[in-house]
Amino acid sequence: MTSSDILLHDLDASGILRLTLNDVGRRNALSEAMLAALGASFADAGSDPAVRVIVLAANGPAFCAGHDLKEMTAGRAADDGGKAYFAKVMSLCAGVMQGIVNCPKPVIAEVTGIATAAGCQLVASCDLAIAADGAQFSTPGVHIGLFCSTPMVALSRNVADKHAMEMLLTGDMTSAARAAEIGLVNRAVAAEALPDAVMTMARKIASKSSMTLATGKRAYYAQREMTLADAYDYASGVMVENMLAQDAKEGIGAFVEKRMPQWQDA
Repeated sequence: MTSSDILLHDLDASGILRLTLNDVGRRNALSEAMLAALGASFADAGSDPAVRVIVLAANGPAFCAGHDLKEMTAGRAADDGGKAYFAKVMSLCAGVMQGIVNCPKPVIAEVTGIATAAGCQLVASCDLAIAADGAQFSTPGVHIGLFCSTPMVALSRNVADKHAMEMLLTGDMTSAARAAEIGLVNRAVAAEALPDAVMTMARKIASKSSMTLATGKRAYYAQREMTLADAYDYASGVMVENMLAQDAKEGIGAFVEKRMPQWQDA
């Protein structure tokens, strides 16, 4: 994997891939180019055995300002008023967000600055998120006559209904501390402590069996869409298959024998 101008890649020796949004002049907006770069990067990382955890960060004062409204406005020049173009961009964005969820590697958002509209959706789509205490979040579409319907999908799967509706209906900024209270992020920390806090979490996760992490992540997102009975049936089957895996045998054996496990990621 190589770095592009707008999305930087850095893979360290412990298997932590750092993806950094780097379109600072456009406040890291989810332009067509950025969406394409993110989609390809998550797909590549998901199939790369060298990658164990992904950190999604950003350069500049904004984590991500959402869709590129200049691109969207230019799309209106088409004969259909932009309908086909808008559908294309929304489909591309939805694919990226689902790609994060479906990626077998855990994804941690490292949030500084603002994350608005689809930028807030990006944070909500990640498995985990830690924010600098000065970060802010919002779904401000109501201010410009465009309800944040696609950000709503990720937001409503992270926070309780009334908190999600408050953000969606008012468009107000939500502080990092409040975002942590309502479950949009795991916690807020001092800005200077953010990189260490994220890397501490990433290294802890990277030390686990990647097979186990992939199994668990896939099962988590699958079962939450099921009824209680179906979820237990499904999760029971996952547990049976997981118990038969080499790393489960090794991990349980290591626990019983009071030694460190030697993962095979299988």
